[in-house]
Amino acid sequence: MTTDHDPDRPAVSGDETVKSEPRRKTIDSPYIHRLQRRHFLIFDVLPIFGTVAAVAFLLVRPFGIVDFALLFVMWVVTGLGITVGYHRLFTHRTFKAAPWVGAGLAIMGSMAGQGAVVSWVALHRRHHEYSDRAGDPHSPNLSGAGWGGRLRGLMHSHFLWMRRHEYPNVVHYAPDLLKDRGLVRVARLYYWWVGLGLLIPTVLGGLLTLSWTGTVAGLLWGGFARMFILEHTVWAINSFLHMFGTRAYESRENSHNGGVFALLTFGESWHNNHHAFPTSPSFGLNWYRLDPGYWLIRSLAALGLAWDLELPSDERMAAKRISGKSTAAGNAAAA
Repeated sequence: MTTDHDPDRPAVSGDETVKSEPRRKTIDSPYIHRLQRRHFLIFDVLPIFGTVAAVAFLLVRPFGIVDFALLFVMWVVTGLGITVGYHRLFTHRTFKAAPWVGAGLAIMGSMAGQGAVVSWVALHRRHHEYSDRAGDPHSPNLSGAGWGGRLRGLMHSHFLWMRRHEYPNVVHYAPDLLKDRGLVRVARLYYWWVGLGLLIPTVLGGLLTLSWTGTVAGLLWGGFARMFILEHTVWAINSFLHMFGTRAYESRENSHNGGVFALLTFGESWHNNHHAFPTSPSFGLNWYRLDPGYWLIRSLAALGLAWDLELPSDERMAAKRISGKSTAAGNAAAA
């Protein structure tokens, strides 16, 4: 990434040369930590209790087709918003899209409750910069050796890191997004979009069943349980897939593939593929690997709403391929 001004280069004004301070990559302040704790409690902890309440509500109202439809549709909408919008479009710029398509994907991703789009992108770009090294916000491999260290690492990377962490400076990590006024407006309304993601299934649950129990069930299943399921599948990529799975390609970190979870994660579980080729819009890389996120991008491209989809060449993939090596050997190569 480049910015309009290199902070390490002296700024010249007339005959004077003024040395500027290097731009800080992270911001660490009590105010930001309070915001992080609040977000953690509301959007990460509360869905756990909401899911427990949904299960308990089965004593009042059995799980029905309306509940399943609301859960499934909202999960698909918000999940695609994260993988196609937040991740592949805005973080890695793996394709280009019409402005209204980008705004729609950002809203869909915002309803997942995983953070505003600009902050999410900054965090993920920092993750790629320091993956599995000091500075990575959520590596499971930096908490010591042995089973105790691995368990601490998994707990940290899967869930606990969100309580308090250094906040990536969005001016450094996401200057391109800050120049997009429409996207910044969407990001500023983040809490409203999360509320909309809870309101939609609540209202539809009531209207489709014409009952207050359907209204409550819509909120619990299409709202909180949907958030819980999506969050933990996304977080498992940060945690488990940086410890376990298969490695098809050489990469400098400890990323792995978990192809069995490809549909559940909208293609995100081809994680080693992604780290090896982060600018590829396809995480599966081959047609026979399930990748619903790429299917949506291809559909948008067929409609003329997305373009500049560049997959790595066969030669480039062959150069990085780990041939005849076991997962253990792949792990050693990444260490």
